[in-house]
Amino acid sequence: MWFFIGIIIGALVLGFIWWLRRKNLNLTWYEWVLGILGLLLLVFTLQNFMGSFEEIESKAAYMFLLITGLPSLILLALTWQLAARRLAKA
Repeated sequence: MWFFIGIIIGALVLGFIWWLRRKNLNLTWYEWVLGILGLLLLVFTLQNFMGSFEEIESKAAYMFLLITGLPSLILLALTWQLAARRLAKA
């Protein structure tokens, strides 16, 4: 299952890069770093959430969503807002 999730994430990232190039948009280095960290943290959260549920540890699964899932969503939203505001100025 994780193999297919990796393929899907890779295809989404490749599609995103192609879309950026087609629109002639550039992201700064820190937007890339924040986006990649947010994506990695989100995948880490999903893996641990599903693993905790498989081991019938629902409280631990929900804590993973709170402790690591929320920061990953914040990082991804921050990346999106930084890019959107910088591109709106141009």
